[in-house]
Order: sequence, then structure tokens, then C-alpha cells
Amino acid sequence: MRSRGTYTVCTYIPKAAGFHTRRQFSSQQRSRPSRRYQAPAPQTPTKSFHTTRRSQSSSKFTYGIAASFSAKDHRYNPDTNVFNFNLYNRILARRKDKRTRPSSGQDAFFISRIDSTSDVAFGIADGVGGWADSGVDPADFAHGFCDYMAHAAYTYKKGNWEGGMGARALMQRGYEDICRDDSVLAGGSTACVGIARGDGGLEVANLGDSGFVQLRLNAIHTASEPQIHAFNTPYQLSIVPEKVLAQAAAFGGEQLRDLPKDANVSQHELRHGDVLVFASDGVWDNLSSQEILKIVSRIMLGARAWEHTEDGVSAGKRLGQFILADDGKSGAEEIPSLQSFLAVGITSEAKAASVNTKKDGPFAREVQKYYPYENWRGGKVDDICVVVAVVCEERK
Repeated sequence: MRSRGTYTVCTYIPKAAGFHTRRQFSSQQRSRPSRRYQAPAPQTPTKSFHTTRRSQSSSKFTYGIAASFSAKDHRYNPDTNVFNFNLYNRILARRKDKRTRPSSGQDAFFISRIDSTSDVAFGIADGVGGWADSGVDPADFAHGFCDYMAHAAYTYKKGNWEGGMGARALMQRGYEDICRDDSVLAGGSTACVGIARGDGGLEVANLGDSGFVQLRLNAIHTASEPQIHAFNTPYQLSIVPEKVLAQAAAFGGEQLRDLPKDANVSQHELRHGDVLVFASDGVWDNLSSQEILKIVSRIMLGARAWEHTEDGVSAGKRLGQFILADDGKSGAEEIPSLQSFLAVGITSEAKAASVNTKKDGPFAREVQKYYPYENWRGGKVDDICVVVAVVCEERK
């Protein structure tokens, strides 16, 4: 691993967004400089948000969903760092024992059935590493936040949610719950939350630089845009102690304040054979959407989940069998599936790109754009977390 030395970069964020700060970059670690953390606005009574779906469909959709992950300081093991979801998974309360968490570092994910419906909620949270400088484990906020969203979706009852279940409403509920958790005194994370409906509708709430891409028959159909205040300063949900707020005020500035209401919410229609990829910036900083499409296309076409026809690429006839619709009794989370191969494939490629010192990734190109004199080359070492959903319409 080559050495870059240690250097200091001065950045300025407009007064409305923050204050002067000096960040230390160390090439010995070759990881991205810790992102700034920011404070939430004072808590006020809130209500759940709901957005009407674009269309109604009589068709029934099911989803094969899997996750894979790798902490930046550990070697990636595709045999153990993978989770294959089925609708019969039980979602227990908040996991406070760190030993029970997935080994995904400061990244976290969740996947949960919504009550007893065929709707599924899933998402990514990326803990803001800058909190480590204040003696705070950034993973506590991210993992707790995801645990609370998973449990809220699993225990959802329509009458208890004003306006019904939506992606931003679920983000809001998870954020309120983590703010009330006495074991998490500080921290923050980005978030990308999706709700896939049984009628083929998808709602996504994205806040920060995690994100998603919707792939359709060997093409990019939709991709999210990151939300940032400035370079390396994404939108983020936070718990900020009063002492930190006072220190910020002493420097004549103010903390950035992002809330679930600031998330971009979008509505999408899903089709048989679509592939959804939700991922933390450990993926997006090392792989472009086109590179992710190439990985997914290679696996989907190789398995004949997508097939070349005279009219172009179409969904394979056995797609429903590949995602392993399970009865809850066979322990499908232990069985390889199409979605788990996709999640592992993307994670493996992102991990390899992150330690590649010769090929510039998206993050390297951004550094070269904003700080051309820093001579940043190669990938960016970071935690990596991926959730993949394969869309299957019944009778197809």
C-alpha cells in the first residue's frame, strides 16, 4: 500500500450551513476523511408522511431480497457476510449487544415485512465516521436506527400510523425512536429507505449519499442523486449533545440540521425482472451505476434470469424459482439465491475497487475535481453494505 503522507485541507461551508473546519487526511489509512456531523432541529411533535402511489395494479408482486456487507478493516468473506431474507423472518426488538450485529462496520441495513402484508420495507444507513473523533461509535446510531425501522415495519398497524406507512414516515419513526434511546447519546447517519408494495409500487426516501439504482432488462431505469451540503458533507440525521452545539456556537457558526422531512421522496413502478440495488457510499464511491449494471447483467444473463430474445432482453421464464419463494420452514436464509449472488457480486467488486491503487473510482474523480493538487488515486477504503431486491410478478 503506497504512502500519501499526512496533510491538512481547509474547507469552508457557507455560514448558513456550518462553519470553518480543518480536516486531517492521512494516507496511511487510505480511507475517506471522516464526514462532518450535524445536529437535528429541536424535537417537535411530528406526524407520519404518506404519498399516494402512482398506480394501482391487480397483479401481485413478490421480492427476492438479500444483503451483503464488509467492514473496511476486515477481509470480505462472501460465505458469511450475506443475509438472504424471507417473509417469515421474525424481527425482534433493538439489538444493543454489538456481537449480534452484522459485521458491516459503521454501515447498517434492515429488511422487514410490513405487518402481515406482502409489502416489504428495506434500507441502508451509513454511520458518519466523524463522530469517532468525539469518542462516539458511529455504528451505534446506524445499527440502532435500522433496528427501530425494521421493528416499526414488522409491528405496523394501520390504525396506529396517521397517514399510513410510507418510506419517509418509516424513516421518521426510526429517527424518533433512536433519539429516545438513552444508550445512544450522539451520532448520525445517512439513510436510503424503500417500501416495495405487493401491487408493484415502490416508494424511496433518500437522505445523504447512500442511494439506489433501479435496473430494468440490461439498462439503468432510475438512479438516485446524492444530497450533499458540500464535498464530503452529506445530508445526515443526527443526535448532537448540547455541549457540541455550544462549541459550534463559540466558533461563530451553527450546526447543519437535517431531518427526515429533508429526504428526497420518489415514486416508481416496478416490472417483472427489475433489480433494485440499495447501497452505502462505500459502493457508490468505488463503482459507478454503469459498473453495477455490468455486474448485475453478467449474473442475470448467466443465470438466464434475463434472456436475449429477438425483441431484446426479457425476463427469464424461471425467474420466480431463482428467488426462492419460501414457506418459512426450510431455512432459506442459508440457501444461495439469485439475489444473494447479486449482493455478493456487487460487494466483492466494490471491495476490490476500494483497495485498487491504480484505477480511479468515482470518489477519486471527485477529489481530483475539488482538490486537484492532492493527487488522490485509486479507490476509497470504506465500509460497504448492499441490499438487492429482485422483482417477480406472479403468473409471469
